[in-house]
Amino acid sequence: MRSIVKLATPVAAAALLLAACGTTGGDSDETAASAGSSGDCLDGASIGFFGALTGANANLGVNIRNGVELAVNQYNAEADACQIAITDYDSQGLPEQATGLATQAAGDENVLGLVGPAFSGESKVADPILAEAGLVGVTPSATNPALSENGWETFFRVLGNDASQGPAAASYITGTLGKSKVYVIDDASEYGKGLADIVRTDLGAADVKDNTVQTGQTDFSAVVSDIRSSGADAVFYGGYYSEAGLLLKQIRDAGLTADQVAFVTDDGAKDEGLITAAGTEAAEGTFITCPCLPPDKAGGSFVADYTAAYGSAPATYSAEGYDAAKILVDGIASGATTREDLLDFVKDYDEAGVTKQLTFDDKGEPSAISVWAYKVENGEIVADQEIETS
Repeated sequence: MRSIVKLATPVAAAALLLAACGTTGGDSDETAASAGSSGDCLDGASIGFFGALTGANANLGVNIRNGVELAVNQYNAEADACQIAITDYDSQGLPEQATGLATQAAGDENVLGLVGPAFSGESKVADPILAEAGLVGVTPSATNPALSENGWETFFRVLGNDASQGPAAASYITGTLGKSKVYVIDDASEYGKGLADIVRTDLGAADVKDNTVQTGQTDFSAVVSDIRSSGADAVFYGGYYSEAGLLLKQIRDAGLTADQVAFVTDDGAKDEGLITAAGTEAAEGTFITCPCLPPDKAGGSFVADYTAAYGSAPATYSAEGYDAAKILVDGIASGATTREDLLDFVKDYDEAGVTKQLTFDDKGEPSAISVWAYKVENGEIVADQEIETS
């Protein structure tokens, strides 16, 4: 299969190009037929990927990027397909990178739509710029509920937000796990704090103590001591896998076993990097919630296709990344070869994806949501159960 990839790096703010993208090229009847109502193929048509490909939480971004690439490669391999490129915007998951990258994406007339931004913090910064440029973004992973409340016409996501995950996590901790004294920690990020605050509210009296750590923090000894003195029988951590793994390791190294203090975390920590950072023994018995489908439950031939392409099974957000890209690819293939037309196409999309039926409400939220609980068992993250959501 053919993959066309362009790389982008952060740049200073440049003037936004608000006009529709590109000019058509090519004069083959065969290629014109594959472009639907647009006529000839659009030379240089691209979709962007906006997320972490390097940095502390790159694993999550790479998982998504692989799903995006698979969807694009499958389309490009079709007979007479008008070729679509992928342009990467490597944010490292950092909000401070988002302004330059969003401005660059908005100003690239070849980029018709984006998969991402991947993280909530960078989305808060980037999405206003993308909205002003009329550049549609379909995120497979940014879950802060406030993102869909800003009136950004170009914002869409293919998974449930934390207004679903937070209550489900609280219910799972108190109901399924039977815990009554929960110590809730967040990493002060747009995502981690936003989710942890929802969990705090839904735990009610079961929330016995709150704390906040910082992204990049490595010494959690004071927090661990406070967990012990609080008498907590569970910890919920809102944040990403790098800090979650180190915190978990230090909790277990302090002698607080999984039987004494359950460790529960979120989709941002649902990655093998959690196990690497904590160590296999310390990570055993950890629980994770995610509004994402277990990758092995994805529909069609996705699992087999992904495994054949990348030599390993799909991981967190890979299937959601595929679905997000497929929406944009379907639009371009149907002839939506301006930003305005592609945005209209996404608004009206209603097709079966590999994770769910993909259609959106007027705020860009998916019509179908699910939240799953996972656990670390024998050194692997495996599905435990789907959590009932209201």
